[in-house]
Amino acid sequence: MKAIHQLSTFQNILAQYNLDQPLHRFLALHYRQNKQMGSKDRRIASRLIYNHFRLGNILKQETQENRLVIAEFLCNEQPNSFLNHFKCEWDELVHLSIEEKLKLVKQQYPNFLLADVFPFANYLSEGIETPTFFKSHFIQPDLFIRVKRGQEKRIAKLLSEAETRFTQVNEQTFALPNGTKLDQIILDKSIYEVQDLSSQKVGKFFKPQKWDKWWDCCAASGGKSLLLYDEQPDIKLLVSDNRESILDNLQERFALAGIRGYQRKLFDLTESQDLFLHDYEFDGIILDAPCSGSGTWGRTPEMMSQFTTHKIKFYSDLQRKIAINVVKYLKAGKPLIYITCSVFKEENEDQAQWLCKNFNLEVEEQTLIKGYQAKADTMFVARLIKRS
Repeated sequence: MKAIHQLSTFQNILAQYNLDQPLHRFLALHYRQNKQMGSKDRRIASRLIYNHFRLGNILKQETQENRLVIAEFLCNEQPNSFLNHFKCEWDELVHLSIEEKLKLVKQQYPNFLLADVFPFANYLSEGIETPTFFKSHFIQPDLFIRVKRGQEKRIAKLLSEAETRFTQVNEQTFALPNGTKLDQIILDKSIYEVQDLSSQKVGKFFKPQKWDKWWDCCAASGGKSLLLYDEQPDIKLLVSDNRESILDNLQERFALAGIRGYQRKLFDLTESQDLFLHDYEFDGIILDAPCSGSGTWGRTPEMMSQFTTHKIKFYSDLQRKIAINVVKYLKAGKPLIYITCSVFKEENEDQAQWLCKNFNLEVEEQTLIKGYQAKADTMFVARLIKRS
């Protein structure tokens, strides 16, 4: 596909895209409906549209074509036909560091402001290094897997034989290029889990003991529960979510991991669940709270175009409604693990402070896991202990 046709295809896709749905779902449907597009054409189109959204609000007054050229220059490290056609001098310099490329863009576009990449900087959590965070939006995060204990050498061998580039981050964690077709390389799905690096790091806050009773109250597809079992398989576990379909996904993942004997419940935790939970007391509760997801926008940059600041309060209020119906089932002296994948202070530090003030909790430890430094998601986690 020639560069001028690449631009036309990009413009056509963008005109059809409804911002109310995730971009990856829209693109999958679009490609199914346009089967004349070859695999290479699809890859190029996807790259262009994702890079377009990675610019955030940078140079919004510029033409769509100029902004796309800037995005291709900042977001790529290899020369490509699109950049070569529209700005060949930049194509020859695409290998430069991001700092050097930013200087070149600033020289040509004096109104360029790096901070415009993330329009919500005033709401960021404490401790975020804004220049590094801003620049991370030009880089696609890695794909991370957590390997079952004892299977690390086997996984490394399979990846090497498939000539797949990878890095072993730690004993159980491997980083791979995003888009790696793992199901074609590792046929045994029971020996690994796809799980972001930062998500894996929250596991060290759990500290479960043998025979503990734990509740993963917003369990989704069970990633945090799998970490919990990996640390201590001899626990009693209740998992809940308000979506039946995602609990079905959890059940499949647990079956692959060989996990049995847990309880699974469909709960809307914005309402009291005393009818079912009145006799329950837990040694630990994981509240992986619904949130803005702003710490994952490196993977879903289109979300920045959909987001408005009033949603921060919406999610903060939702988190508090859920906490009211959860924390009362926690035993004294035991931990509430509060987690978000947000970079917003109101959902993170402010929320941890509110939880302590309203539920007789105290902070044992809390941190912002700065995934933007490691091509991963950014998350907040607090281990809050219920006072006697």
